[in-house]
Amino acid sequence: MAITASLVKELRERTGVGMMECKKALVETNGDIDAAIELLRKTGAAKADKKSGRVAAEGVIQIAGSDNNKKVVLVEINCETDFVAKDENFLNFCEQVVDTALKTGLEDVEALLGTKVVDDATLDQLRKELIAKIGENIQVRRVTQAQAKDDDGVIGTYNHGGRIGVAVVLKGGDEALAKDIAMHIAAVKPEYISADDVPAEVLDKEREILTAQAADSGKPTEIIAKMVEGRLRKFLEEITLLGQKFVKNPDLTVEKLLKEKGAQVVDYKRLEVGEGIEKKEDNFVEEVMAQARGN
Repeated sequence: MAITASLVKELRERTGVGMMECKKALVETNGDIDAAIELLRKTGAAKADKKSGRVAAEGVIQIAGSDNNKKVVLVEINCETDFVAKDENFLNFCEQVVDTALKTGLEDVEALLGTKVVDDATLDQLRKELIAKIGENIQVRRVTQAQAKDDDGVIGTYNHGGRIGVAVVLKGGDEALAKDIAMHIAAVKPEYISADDVPAEVLDKEREILTAQAADSGKPTEIIAKMVEGRLRKFLEEITLLGQKFVKNPDLTVEKLLKEKGAQVVDYKRLEVGEGIEKKEDNFVEEVMAQARGN
């Protein structure tokens, strides 16, 4: 069967794959466009497997909320470069992922990727097709959600340039306050809500370190004990949301702000792109020198 330009164009429009790949698939399937689509999916999966080991530390944080604003989902989707993180095809896939997570309530990445979304294709199949099209490793890394379970529960969100996403659940207060607290969390990155949430082993370890530091001062034991407890209180203020100074008004702690507004923080979720991923540091000078030495 003759492979016409219109047939290639139709396959490209349906798959988003390049013209040459589309023509090659049509030639192999003797012009059967459905078979060509299936072939492209299979070859896309093979290409995706080859790229799966490459570091993907760029990407976006996507946030989606329910109509009644009682549930919010945050998803981190990674790619290899900041350029692809702004690509329309990549961002469309990200929207599919977060919308599916909101609809299904799934927080397990593997289960989420196994969900069928378009023409019986799963999210993972779409991911692999996108890898074949874009040429970068793409991973759905994390999914989390926040819910306001009480009638007076309020959710606020903040997304900082697609790089940091935060959702805050308040009991009392309003959405404006919740958004302000979410913005604070994005900027200051507290580890716990209150001092009561800090594990005993974390406190014990910090007390041990502070005691060792204070011992070098040569002060009496009772003075050292007071120094350690004072520094420990400062440490708790720094790592807990309620103890921190509010970013929009440093004269207030977050705890005091919440008391003034008659609200309390029930829960929060914070995701940051590439958090904890070891990125490859390119040393272009060394690369050029190595090539020169090789030549």
